[in-house]
Amino acid sequence: MSVVKSAPAGYKAMVALESYINGSGVPHSTLELVRLRVSQINGCAFCVNMHARDAKKAGETDERLWSVAAWREAPFYTDEERAALALAEAATRIGDDPAGVPDEVWDAAADHYDEESLACLVMTIAAINAWNRINVIVRNPAASR
Repeated sequence: MSVVKSAPAGYKAMVALESYINGSGVPHSTLELVRLRVSQINGCAFCVNMHARDAKKAGETDERLWSVAAWREAPFYTDEERAALALAEAATRIGDDPAGVPDEVWDAAADHYDEESLACLVMTIAAINAWNRINVIVRNPAASR
């Protein structure tokens, strides 16, 4: 099934959201790391492949890409990126904590990002979770490009 063909208006809306996100002030590398980590958690091979490739093309290092699944233990990430990754993980695994996103995770992200950037991170996390679900549901395979 092709969501692009079967739901073109919905797909267009998702692409418009991505355009907003990519035009924000949040560093592109942070957005790609968040997208990659969320896609790993959700088991979306299509998105893991796409965002690892996109990040690499944008200049991301191999070490940072290889280590994003273990970002807490890896020395390659800034405090800002760590706050974004923690927020992404907590929001993606929202059902694991009865309180939702823990206050300390939210507060750490708010310490590193202004309100507009924090809102963009929230939208990024929501969008990549939606893309992951779409691709997993329709069994969209990882593409070699």
